[in-house]
Amino acid sequence: MDVHRRLPKPPLPTTPHIQPHHRDTAVDRSPSPTPKASDALPLPLYLTNGIFFTLFFSVAYYLLHRWRDKIRTSTPLHVVTLTELTAIVSLIASFIYLLGFFGIDFVQSFIARASHDAWDDVVDDERFILNQDRRRRRSNPCSVALDCPVNIVPTPKLMDPPIPLSSEEDEKIVKLVVSGIMPSYSLESKLGDCYRAALIRREAVQRITGRSLAGLPIDGFDYESILGQCCEMPVGYVQIPVGIVGPLLLNGCEFSVPMATTEGCLVASANRGCKAIYASGGATSILLRDGMTRAPVVRFPTAKRASELKFFLEDSVNFDTLAVTFNKSSRFARLQSIRCSIAGKNLYVRFSCFTGDAMGMNMVSKGVQNVLDFLQNDFPDMDVIGISGNFCSDKKPAAVNWIEGRGKSVVCEAIVTEEVVQKVLKTSVPALVELNMLKNLTGSAVAGSLGGFNAHAANIVSAIFIATGQDPAQNIESSHCITMMEAVNDGKDLHVSVTMPSIEVGTVGGGTQLASQSACLNLLGVKGACKESAGSNARLLATIIAGSVLAGELSLMSAIAAGQLVKSHMKYNRSSRDVTKVSS
Repeated sequence: MDVHRRLPKPPLPTTPHIQPHHRDTAVDRSPSPTPKASDALPLPLYLTNGIFFTLFFSVAYYLLHRWRDKIRTSTPLHVVTLTELTAIVSLIASFIYLLGFFGIDFVQSFIARASHDAWDDVVDDERFILNQDRRRRRSNPCSVALDCPVNIVPTPKLMDPPIPLSSEEDEKIVKLVVSGIMPSYSLESKLGDCYRAALIRREAVQRITGRSLAGLPIDGFDYESILGQCCEMPVGYVQIPVGIVGPLLLNGCEFSVPMATTEGCLVASANRGCKAIYASGGATSILLRDGMTRAPVVRFPTAKRASELKFFLEDSVNFDTLAVTFNKSSRFARLQSIRCSIAGKNLYVRFSCFTGDAMGMNMVSKGVQNVLDFLQNDFPDMDVIGISGNFCSDKKPAAVNWIEGRGKSVVCEAIVTEEVVQKVLKTSVPALVELNMLKNLTGSAVAGSLGGFNAHAANIVSAIFIATGQDPAQNIESSHCITMMEAVNDGKDLHVSVTMPSIEVGTVGGGTQLASQSACLNLLGVKGACKESAGSNARLLATIIAGSVLAGELSLMSAIAAGQLVKSHMKYNRSSRDVTKVSS
């Protein structure tokens, strides 16, 4: 609890180049230990804390149980026994002790900080950890990766070109970060300027590693917008070109679809698929299901007890009570279903929930926590091992998502006429049907694919995810797709469809609020939350993704059937420019 009584204060590391304004040196101070009120306690501090902590939580637990019993038996709460009165007094006494102890320590920490320099307010235990880390780094700079092939530069030289620091103060801060006195992650909070923090951190990284970050842009980005939301300890941003596909004629509406990618021919190919769909009258996309999932894992002393909770959760009589508890987490959260699976005495509970226009992982997690807290009263022997037990299943290929769906489940179809297949796609209907059967269906089965019965759905999903601020890692399950092709209208025309059971997208929260990603969502007409009908924007985005995947599947399969894949990539995806001159 009180580090100052258990650890000796290590000396500050030497920084000969930094001289504070009102001291002769910044490193040779030996501050005398500050007297503490806790030093007067009759018992050792850890024993005193342990006694009062135990007393506080034990009597609180006892009183809560007693009051619950009184409510059930309609006994007035103001009628207390001698035991209950003693427990109340003990609760108040322990609370006063803990409040006073922490209050004293909290105030003293600020008093101690006020006597130090502006950039010398790192707590002692943090200094100790940083000192140990620097010793390890000096003895083995690549200790994290034992087989690290990187050449270690003993004395990093200034990078070329150097980052123009705005003042001598910035130079001092860079040296503090390089020496380890100031943690890099604290720059934003200490400086109050996110761009300046990124600039200083970037220079410190270059000096520590001896490697240049020239070419990684830093200007022109709003670092305030990512603070505490999207990325920690930024040193710049990566540029990904955004191309426009379309118009995609879907459900009678036209969409210009943004795709962020560095793969040549991808945008052009999807654009050709959109052209073929448009010329044939458009595509139809239907939302089948909408529910985000989270599955905690809980453990019981016996499998019998685990099965009792399973029966309780799957009993329709209890669902309404559980739904009320779950839905308290958000005004949009609506519990849809609960499914359980047992492995011995471990129970995996898969909650499915409507989450409005948000992708909803945080929303459903809070709802699940509410239900677990509620169940703890009737199942006190339930041990919550983890809020996620991988039965969800998030960011991993899983049969449960392929079969039951997660997020938005969508099917999209179109009938492409024989004339369009021949003139736009440069192939024939029989060739496409045969290739789809042997490649997407049989070939994927031979490979033992899970949800991969398609040509390149992940290409389209990833490009749209990055452009619109979705979680790129959820491309794994969001790209689950089966592509079907069949000759119709006496074999003249082509019926093509994609079925995608787990598209996980949102139009609020996360990266969707950044300026570039918000602009791409605005282009699609799905920016932010839909005020008229909650969840409509996220659902529309999912159907647009499915329509874009349909266009991409149609074009790539046609290129393969016509033998154009390698030829087009060699023509459009290989630059003849001197890359060294371009980069310089």
